[in-house]
Amino acid sequence: MSSSSSSEEGLVRVDFKVFGRVQGVFFRKFTQKEGRTLGLRGYCRNTSEGTVAGVLEGPIAKVEQMKGWLQTVGSPQSRIDRAEFSLATPIPDYSFKGLFGIERTL
Repeated sequence: MSSSSSSEEGLVRVDFKVFGRVQGVFFRKFTQKEGRTLGLRGYCRNTSEGTVAGVLEGPIAKVEQMKGWLQTVGSPQSRIDRAEFSLATPIPDYSFKGLFGIERTL
Protein backbone atom coordinates (compact mmCIF):
# COMPACT_ATOMS: atom_id res chain seq x y z
CA MET A 1 0.00 0.00 0.00
CA SER A 2 2.85 2.42 0.70
CA SER A 3 4.19 1.99 -2.87
CA SER A 4 0.89 2.92 -4.48
CA SER A 5 0.36 5.87 -2.14
CA SER A 6 3.90 7.15 -2.78
CA SER A 7 3.44 6.93 -6.56
CA GLU A 8 0.21 8.94 -6.21
CA GLU A 9 2.26 11.69 -4.55
CA GLY A 10 4.39 12.02 -7.69
CA LEU A 11 7.80 11.03 -6.31
CA VAL A 12 10.80 12.25 -8.27
CA ARG A 13 14.58 12.04 -8.12
CA VAL A 14 16.87 14.99 -8.91
CA ASP A 15 20.67 15.13 -8.84
CA PHE A 16 22.21 18.48 -7.91
CA LYS A 17 25.51 20.33 -7.70
CA VAL A 18 26.01 23.71 -6.00
CA PHE A 19 28.91 26.00 -6.93
CA GLY A 20 30.39 28.89 -4.92
CA ARG A 21 31.65 29.15 -1.36
CA VAL A 22 29.89 26.02 -0.14
CA GLN A 23 32.62 24.07 1.64
CA GLY A 24 33.79 24.89 5.15
CA VAL A 25 30.68 27.00 5.85
CA PHE A 26 28.30 24.32 7.20
CA PHE A 27 26.47 24.15 3.84
CA ARG A 28 25.97 20.37 4.07
CA LYS A 29 24.66 20.57 7.64
CA PHE A 30 22.11 23.25 6.70
CA THR A 31 21.19 21.32 3.54
CA GLN A 32 20.59 18.19 5.61
CA LYS A 33 18.39 20.13 8.04
CA GLU A 34 16.31 21.68 5.24
CA GLY A 35 15.97 18.34 3.42
CA ARG A 36 14.77 16.64 6.60
CA THR A 37 12.37 19.49 7.37
CA LEU A 38 10.81 18.94 3.94
CA GLY A 39 10.69 15.16 4.48
CA LEU A 40 13.05 14.45 1.57
CA ARG A 41 15.39 11.53 1.19
CA GLY A 42 18.82 11.45 -0.43
CA TYR A 43 22.19 12.90 0.50
CA CYS A 44 24.71 15.66 -0.07
CA ARG A 45 28.50 15.60 0.03
CA ASN A 46 31.53 17.73 -0.70
CA THR A 47 33.33 17.01 -3.96
CA SER A 48 37.00 17.30 -4.80
CA GLU A 49 36.06 20.22 -7.13
CA GLY A 50 34.98 22.39 -4.20
CA THR A 51 31.26 21.95 -4.85
CA VAL A 52 28.49 20.24 -2.92
CA ALA A 53 26.65 17.52 -4.84
CA GLY A 54 23.83 15.17 -4.00
CA VAL A 55 20.50 13.57 -4.72
CA LEU A 56 16.98 14.61 -3.72
CA GLU A 57 14.02 12.22 -3.65
CA GLY A 58 10.48 13.10 -2.67
CA PRO A 59 7.17 14.57 -3.79
CA ILE A 60 7.75 16.92 -6.71
CA ALA A 61 6.48 20.02 -4.85
CA LYS A 62 8.91 19.43 -1.96
CA VAL A 63 11.82 18.74 -4.34
CA GLU A 64 11.05 22.00 -6.16
CA GLN A 65 11.00 23.83 -2.83
CA MET A 66 14.41 22.35 -1.95
CA LYS A 67 15.83 23.30 -5.35
CA GLY A 68 14.85 26.92 -4.68
CA TRP A 69 16.52 26.75 -1.26
CA LEU A 70 19.73 25.34 -2.79
CA GLN A 71 19.81 28.14 -5.38
CA THR A 72 19.15 31.06 -3.06
CA VAL A 73 19.54 30.31 0.66
CA GLY A 74 22.18 27.76 1.72
CA SER A 75 24.03 28.29 4.98
CA PRO A 76 24.47 31.77 6.50
CA GLN A 77 28.16 32.04 5.52
CA SER A 78 27.86 30.41 2.08
CA ARG A 79 27.91 32.19 -1.27
CA ILE A 80 25.96 30.37 -3.97
CA ASP A 81 27.22 31.19 -7.46
CA ARG A 82 24.93 28.72 -9.19
CA ALA A 83 23.16 25.40 -8.75
CA GLU A 84 22.70 22.76 -11.43
CA PHE A 85 19.95 20.14 -11.41
CA SER A 86 19.20 17.08 -13.51
CA LEU A 87 15.73 16.73 -14.95
CA ALA A 88 13.26 15.38 -12.39
CA THR A 89 12.89 11.66 -12.99
CA PRO A 90 9.68 9.99 -11.78
CA ILE A 91 10.36 7.09 -9.40
CA PRO A 92 7.91 4.44 -8.16
CA ASP A 93 9.34 4.45 -4.62
CA TYR A 94 12.24 5.82 -2.57
CA SER A 95 15.79 4.50 -3.15
CA PHE A 96 16.95 5.71 0.29
CA LYS A 97 15.72 4.21 3.56
CA GLY A 98 16.14 7.20 5.88
CA LEU A 99 15.66 10.92 5.67
CA PHE A 100 18.12 13.24 3.93
CA GLY A 101 21.71 12.77 5.11
CA ILE A 102 25.35 13.71 4.63
CA GLU A 103 27.87 11.41 2.94
CA ARG A 104 31.63 11.55 3.00
CA THR A 105 33.55 13.71 0.53
CA LEU A 106 34.04 12.23 -2.96
